[in-house]
Amino acid sequence: MSPHENNKGEVLPPPPPPPQDTNDEKSKIDDSVNAWLPITSSRNAKWWYSAFHNVTAMVGAGVLGLPFAMSQLGWGPGIVVLILSWVITLYTLWQMVEMHEMVPGKRFDRYHELGQHAFGSRLGLWVVVPQQLIVEVGVDIVYMVTGGQSLKKFHDVVCPSCKSIKQTYFIMIFASVHFVLSHLPNFNSIAGISLAAAVMSLSYSTIAWGASVDKGKQAGVDYGYNSSNTAVAVLNFFNALGTVAFAYAGHNVVLEIQATIPSTPEKPSKKPMWRGVVVAYIVVALCYFPVSLVGYWAFGNSVSDNILKSLEKPRWLIALANMMVVVHVIGSYQIYAIPVFDMMETVLVKKLHLQPSAILRFVVRTIYVAFTMFIAITFPFFGGLLGFFGGFAFAPTTYFLPCIMWLAIYKPKRWSLSWITNWICIILGVLLMILAPIGGLRQIIVDAKSYSFYS
Repeated sequence: MSPHENNKGEVLPPPPPPPQDTNDEKSKIDDSVNAWLPITSSRNAKWWYSAFHNVTAMVGAGVLGLPFAMSQLGWGPGIVVLILSWVITLYTLWQMVEMHEMVPGKRFDRYHELGQHAFGSRLGLWVVVPQQLIVEVGVDIVYMVTGGQSLKKFHDVVCPSCKSIKQTYFIMIFASVHFVLSHLPNFNSIAGISLAAAVMSLSYSTIAWGASVDKGKQAGVDYGYNSSNTAVAVLNFFNALGTVAFAYAGHNVVLEIQATIPSTPEKPSKKPMWRGVVVAYIVVALCYFPVSLVGYWAFGNSVSDNILKSLEKPRWLIALANMMVVVHVIGSYQIYAIPVFDMMETVLVKKLHLQPSAILRFVVRTIYVAFTMFIAITFPFFGGLLGFFGGFAFAPTTYFLPCIMWLAIYKPKRWSLSWITNWICIILGVLLMILAPIGGLRQIIVDAKSYSFYS
């Protein structure tokens, strides 16, 4: 009997081809797409890439707003909030580094992939992606504002007699750099920019507190709450909590940074990644604590929402510090933009089945830079933006979402140290998420009253 006949002698149709061929083809397509996408295209980063990428991601515009946050918090609560934030966010960052490769042979290269593992493929996307996008796009908008403000300040300090130029134009000048840099393919291709940005962040932070020490404690300095009544003081306090939360935003790109580090069972990526994170957090402490405490000590509650605005002399040093801020936020903008590019390009290529190409990448990234520039020009309320975004999205993704994932995946024993620690972080993070946007929104409303659009 022929293999294609049944026992009645009838000819049967040939069997279908084995399914692995199509699977092989699909995995080849997936591999080629992953080799094109920015997060997974290059995995040859060293541990020090992790260090300066994390410094660039973390120490951003937020550090310049910390003395102002201290003025709204007061000495005692301010110091407690700063220290607590540093400890909690270092702990949650450690959790994320550990969870990157918790499943043998698999890497969670993106925040939402970890979320999908913890909460299920559909819910994980809905929990993580909106918050991560708010953080990353929000940071890029704030950095557009910061870049424009710092360029304007540099111009005004260097040439006080020159004709005043609108801040809008300086934001556009800052954006023009990103219309070029945004076309670099991935994290490793911006390593040089990120290193320069990390060095600049430490440098201008040192200038900010060093110049404050040099200026000394101002005459008639007041450390009381600068508000007309208790209700305003409380709302300002909430806004300051958001400003501090904004200063610790690196968690939103940490898995994406770790994805660029090579990994084998013998040498997992978490070891070099954690080494980089520890170095980054030491730098963060060297930037945040002196700027916050010395800036507040020198100016009290009259400090500006950007400490460099309060420092007028020596002129050359303030001009230099503002240019350092510009260089730093150029790098920071790119660190937060690359995961957004990855999301947009993934949707276009994997869901809408568009062909991966240089033209697609050029159009997507140019539109994104133009969008963040437009929003920054329209709503440049620096202090209020920090508080609002800080509480609304930074608190979940930085303070308590990693803890919820840890509890969901590892299921530590109730009342164990791990269980208690995670629940403390979750409760504090949820309080921050509820309270900070209230203060931030009020600050935006106050600023908007005296603001004329596109001035």
